[in-house]
Formats: sequence, structure tokens, C-alpha cells
Amino acid sequence: MIKLNQNSLLRYLPKVDDILGDESIKAKISGNSRTLVLESIREAIEDARKSILEGNAGELKQEGMRGKIIDYAVEIIEKKSEYNLRSVINGTGVVLHTNLGRALLSESAVERIMQVAANYSTLEYDLKSGKRGLRYSHIEDIICKITGAEAAFVVNNNAAAVLLALNTLSEGKEAIVSRGQLVEIGGSFRVPDVMRQSRAILREVGTTNKTHLRDYAENINENTGVLLKVHTSNYRILGFTEEVPIWELAEIGKKMNIPVLEDIGSGTLIDFSKHGMAGEPTVQEAVRYADVVTFSGDKMLGGPQAGVIVGKKKYLDEMKKNPFTRAFRVDKMTLAGLEATFRQYLDAEEALENIPTLKFLTASVDNLKTRAFKLAEMIKSRTSDFEIHVEEGESQVGGGSMPLEKLPTHVVSTRSTKLSSSRMESGLRKNNPPVIARINDDKVVLDVRTILDGQFDAVAEAFVKLQKGMDI
Repeated sequence: MIKLNQNSLLRYLPKVDDILGDESIKAKISGNSRTLVLESIREAIEDARKSILEGNAGELKQEGMRGKIIDYAVEIIEKKSEYNLRSVINGTGVVLHTNLGRALLSESAVERIMQVAANYSTLEYDLKSGKRGLRYSHIEDIICKITGAEAAFVVNNNAAAVLLALNTLSEGKEAIVSRGQLVEIGGSFRVPDVMRQSRAILREVGTTNKTHLRDYAENINENTGVLLKVHTSNYRILGFTEEVPIWELAEIGKKMNIPVLEDIGSGTLIDFSKHGMAGEPTVQEAVRYADVVTFSGDKMLGGPQAGVIVGKKKYLDEMKKNPFTRAFRVDKMTLAGLEATFRQYLDAEEALENIPTLKFLTASVDNLKTRAFKLAEMIKSRTSDFEIHVEEGESQVGGGSMPLEKLPTHVVSTRSTKLSSSRMESGLRKNNPPVIARINDDKVVLDVRTILDGQFDAVAEAFVKLQKGMDI
């Protein structure tokens, strides 16, 4: 509630037109609709009216009342003008944070999206013939060049890619899959559910921890449509385990003339084992053996959300004719972002430097340490009520990728002499822009791995606001 002088009379309440004339309100009108501004002013005046009637007017004079109403009206305007989908600063250290939008796009991808979004484009227009073209032709060549596949196209996410592939290759037929690969892929979406929606008949083989080649061979029959292998990217079974490698599955598929579909999930094009991390199956490796490969665009690839399908041309040509393809198709902005992302993989070093996901994942510990001390000093120089230290820590890949991989990092660890860690975390989260942090051992922790250099100043200012006790 606005605190107003209890002795002020209701007749002192300013009129809407009077508030509209204030310079601070005029500035807000230029960037917002007049309707939003009027609603906000009326809400502020009504709040003041309630304060007077309820005896909560405080000690302010008439002049103070007007100023308080104006300040509150500006606050309401600012809150109402905020978009629901907002940019945040990711201080969690989770590189592919599903709740925070997963992969950040490279500058070139963002530029291409802006150019295509702001102009008419050749989305389905062939400049050579002057006739209608195919939207997937814009990215097929570059995807095939990078992955080594015969053909490629994209849909709106990897679940759609798997559903489309199964429906095309195995509708009404059996899809043989290891029981240990029937995973839940997030958001309560499970591989068995996707398979049922595709109208493929699920044929589970093997056990949770062990599946042998003979399990597939013994279950192949005249109604087998596809051999399916799902990379369990979001969990690991350790110990007494065994699974059939894709090259062995491919051999039996070729022998029995049954297509092999591999869903590798994250879809990395980089061998991360060369950068001190656990090895993940690469798209290039999968393409050498499987007939059809599906993977995500916004995980290890570092592009926009999409499901990428690559493989043998004869199978992908069938998928392109499937009615599901139109239901799952992507828009011009996704195509623009994907094309720009794949183009950067023509030079591996350029990809590692310019694609944020790859840059974050391969950042050196020394670099992270230097950046952590820089951020810590920025916060220390502007505040006095916080205990601030740089400590060793661990980052996560996220996005259901490399679940056991812990990336060594350095974090800025903070405590307040006046606020609890939960109050600090909440205050940072309510800042503009929101700063998303972790609480560890009753300390608020910020992992610089996922904080951009250009965001350091905003993080430091968020701590300044906390110190001032602002309700952010």
C-alpha cells in the first residue's frame, strides 16, 4: 500500500489528467500504449484512496501524496510493460538449462534470424526457376556436408523427428528396441509413448542392464519394420551392463534388409573426448552405420530448437511425403538459425570459439578462475554487506546430456550479513534483469561459466540493489 498522510482529505487526490501531465509519466507514454498508462494511473490513485479510507495514510503532506502516486504509477507501468518471456542471467553453471532456454545462439545465427524475420525471403521460392521451391533445400546441403549423410531435413523437435521416422518406417509393424533404452526424455514424455503415437508396435528385447545382439536377431520376423537404438543421454546404468553397438546392429539390419534408426538425442558434431570430457556419440559416427539418425538442434549442437533427421535418401524421401511432416515443419527463423549454426562447423575451431554452447563447455579452468575473480571484485567494490569469495566448483552440461559429467569451474560464493541465503537468491531472481543463482551450503553461488562477460555489470548492480534493501 502507498503510505499517505492520514489527515489528508480525499479531495486532495490528484485527477488522472493531472498525473498524465507529469514529465515522468509522459516518458512512459512514449514507450507504452496510452491505455496501459491510464490503467496504471487509475490503479495508483485507487490504491491511495484505499490507504486514506483504511487509515494508513502515513505522515505525508498533500504534495507528497501526489509524488507517491506518480512513483507508484510508474512502477505499475514498468511491471505491466514487461514481457512474460524475459531474458535472464544464468548463474547456475548448467550450460544447457532446459528451464532457461537451453542453447544460446551464436551471433551469426542471431543476425541471420533477424535478417530473415524482418524481410521477405526465399523460404519456398526457387530464384533460378521463379517457381515454388522446398523450404528444406536451404539447409540440406550444409547438413549433409557436415554429417556425411545422403539426405537431411528438420522438424520442430527431436521427439517429432523420432515419431515421424517411426511412423514412416514402421507403422503397423514392430519396432525392436532394447528394454534399457525405453527412457523418459523430459517433461514426462517417454520413448514408449512416442512409439505408440507413431503407430509402430513396440517390441522390447533384452533386460534393463543387458541386451545382446541375439536379442534382436531372435525377435526379427516378417512384421519387423525397424531396429531402433536410443542413446540414453539423460542417465547411465553402471556396473554389470552391456548394449549392442550401432555397427553390430547395422550389420544385422543390412543382412535382414531392415532399416536401423538411431536416436542419439543431443546430437554433437564435436568429439568432446579431445577436450577432457566423456565421449558422446557424434552424428558423423552414427551416420556411418545407421540408416536414419535423429538428434536435437538446441542441445550439444548449439542451435535453435529443432529435430534434425539425416540418413539414407530413400528413407528420408518417404518421410518428406508423410503428412506428419507438414504438422511438424519448422518456420523460416529456425531454418535461418540452423543454417548459420551448421555453417560454423565447416571450421571446427570457429565453431568452438563462436558457438556459445561449445565455448562454455570447453572453457579452461584458468580462464574461469580469472573471470570469477573479476566478477567478485566488481561486487566487492560496489557493496560492503556481503562476504564474497572465489571457490572451486562444478558445472553441469544439462539438457539431458552427459549426466555424469562434472566440469571443473570457479564460482563466486556470497553471504550477506543481513539477509538469509534464500532472501538473497529471491532478490537476485526478482532483479531486472533476473539473476538465477544456486544456494550451496547456505551460500549464494554464481558460476561464471554461464555468465557472459557483458552481464558482469548487471550482476554487480543486482547486489547493490540487495544492499539498499530494495524490493526487487
